[in-house]
Amino acid sequence: MTHYLDELNDVQRAAVTATEGPVLVIAGPGSGKTRVLTYRIAYLLEKGVEPWRILALTFTNKAAREMTERIERVVGQRARQVWAGTFHSIFARILRAEAARIGYPSSFSIYDTDDTTNLLRTIIVKEMGLDPQQYNPAVIRSRISLAKSNLLTPALYRSNPQMMEQDRLARRPFTVDIYERYVARCKRAGAMDFDDLLLQMHHLLRQHPDVADKYRQRFQYLHVDEFQDTNFLQYAILLLLTKYPDSPENLFVVGDDAQSIYAFRGATIDNILDFSKDFIQLKTFKLEQNYRSTHHIVSAANEIIAHNQRQLPKKIWTNRQDSHHKIRLLRCLTDDDEARRVVDLILEQKNRFHLRNGDIAILYRTNAQSRKFEEQLRRQDLPYRVFGGLSFYQRKEVKDLMAYLRLTVNPYDEEALVRIINYPARGISEATVDKIRQHAIANNLPLWDATLTADLPERARKAVLNFRALVESWQRRAQVESAYTLAADIYRQSGLLDELKSARGTEEGLSRLQNANAVLDAIGEFTDRAEVLLLNEEEEQTSDASLAAYLQTVTLLTDADLAHDSPDYITLMSAHAAKGLEFRSVFITGMEETLFPSFFALENPGGIDEERRLFYVAVTRAKEFLTISYAGLRYRNGRPVESTPSRFLSEISREHYEDIGGIGSRRVSVETPARASISGNFTKQRVSAAYPQTSAYMADDFKPSPLEAIVPGVRVRHLKFGEGVVKSVEGARENRVASIVFNNDEVPERRLVLRFAKLMVLD
Repeated sequence: MTHYLDELNDVQRAAVTATEGPVLVIAGPGSGKTRVLTYRIAYLLEKGVEPWRILALTFTNKAAREMTERIERVVGQRARQVWAGTFHSIFARILRAEAARIGYPSSFSIYDTDDTTNLLRTIIVKEMGLDPQQYNPAVIRSRISLAKSNLLTPALYRSNPQMMEQDRLARRPFTVDIYERYVARCKRAGAMDFDDLLLQMHHLLRQHPDVADKYRQRFQYLHVDEFQDTNFLQYAILLLLTKYPDSPENLFVVGDDAQSIYAFRGATIDNILDFSKDFIQLKTFKLEQNYRSTHHIVSAANEIIAHNQRQLPKKIWTNRQDSHHKIRLLRCLTDDDEARRVVDLILEQKNRFHLRNGDIAILYRTNAQSRKFEEQLRRQDLPYRVFGGLSFYQRKEVKDLMAYLRLTVNPYDEEALVRIINYPARGISEATVDKIRQHAIANNLPLWDATLTADLPERARKAVLNFRALVESWQRRAQVESAYTLAADIYRQSGLLDELKSARGTEEGLSRLQNANAVLDAIGEFTDRAEVLLLNEEEEQTSDASLAAYLQTVTLLTDADLAHDSPDYITLMSAHAAKGLEFRSVFITGMEETLFPSFFALENPGGIDEERRLFYVAVTRAKEFLTISYAGLRYRNGRPVESTPSRFLSEISREHYEDIGGIGSRRVSVETPARASISGNFTKQRVSAAYPQTSAYMADDFKPSPLEAIVPGVRVRHLKFGEGVVKSVEGARENRVASIVFNNDEVPERRLVLRFAKLMVLD
């Protein structure tokens, strides 16, 4: 059976067969890391390790499925008994089995970001009477997520002087009180958010040694894909499972520090850089041969990442001799010109090199950049798909139906209850819901229980009781019926089907009906293929086609899991979303200072290094053709602004560019004011010619003022937000923060840390 090892190069084979003790595989882009990970698990199975003793953690369900399918092709159906899934899905499964130990029902709901934001808005506005602009629910959600990711409960948050001082400076001193209420409300509703799936897993292992021992014995071999994307809490859980007395420390991690690009989600590059400090007996293997890209692309990537200071040294290389195409650099007059030229080049590549639409990707730093490319692609009648827009499972009609299903499984799910108690309309007004909510708060009751005891007018009480009776009938059926049979009846009996049918006379109405019907189709497919992994050799393998099982699966889907594999379309997505993908032809657009690298990266320590890693990821998505573009003029915040070529362009040697005109000598020069020679120097007159009846200033005119010059009352200019007046300055020395009112509808007022802000005093 071990003939599959012959497919591996020497380093890959050595990593696969190193089965005992801690192993770190540093896997460069296109180096076959997925093959190494899957063959390592297949090798363990072939050696006689029981599949349920193997845990493989990924970041998408799609990656877990692909891993299982690959292993199955080598060792057969035993692969299906391996515990393979995302951190969140595997931990959710364990938490449901052990829910009683941490005071949750086994049918707990999982709140997505919309549920969390809605609950926080209720707490902020209706319960605490705070200003939702000052206490923006999305900002508070991120703050709570940060706290949970660093193991800060509300009590620890309150005793943390740094967190409290940050909230005070941000003029949100009640953040910790909101956090406290939010945690209590989730617990009362029998709900966890995504961060809770990690936090509660940590608490379970830390506070219940017998449970920790149980899963340490079960999972004798742990594997982690994309290890550089793990956060502090995920790593802490891995340590609880692998660092204990007499542990064999069988932890096999695969990752690439050069592709660590998710710090904004809490990922910490320190996990992979400092891994050897926690595991002294670590064996390290470097996968440096790139099987994906051509020489010029690989060499350019090496040159780019070499500028980062803190990294695990490696140098990727390739034997590919099948293409001599160099990197093309498009220097465009405006962002409209950029979109037009990119699409023209796509047509050229399709005609000259017979590329399919599916071979091509347009990447950008921000999702807002997609619009102009979409317009040009439509004009040329080229099919495309934008990734990163509104997810299917975030559409209103889909969330409405899902709320009914969630409430059926968990009646204490308050967000689901509030969403559909009067949709479709059944005579339960917002005032009635408020009365029930106030009664629940006053008596410390779950909202579902409060629907029975709240003092309501007779008509409202009857409507509420009728609704309860309907939901309770579904709850009884949920214990014995399959997900599809029950969901189909809920869809009809709730009135949702009739409500959507009534609007199908319009294109939008028909689309909403089709989306809801698609949910039923998905539930039908789930019911047909539902399986539960074999836990150990004594337990019988059974299927779980229940509504609860379906909801757990669908709640944890990611954008990558929802992507279609077969249709032939041009892909438009952010550079972040492109990680893990590959295309014959890649266009990296908007390579300009304050866009890529982003403006916010310029303000944060380590920000430029992370942006450079993101550029490295984008470059290494290309297999054969790589095109990089930038514009001399880009419309931002409602007005045209002159742009400067990204500093990253100068980090690639001239020999790898196909044509760079008169820019620079050995490397593309972006060091002097002459860098605007992209298409000649841009002047204010040319700005006005490109965008009549607007005003703009030149980036080259900008010169940051000394920090001591930033005082209340002065007018200042900021490269991103424009002109404004300093309202106040707080703090001391390096912690000074200025409140500035800008002449900008999108960001009328901002609080900026002065040492990062780069402001120019105008008077």
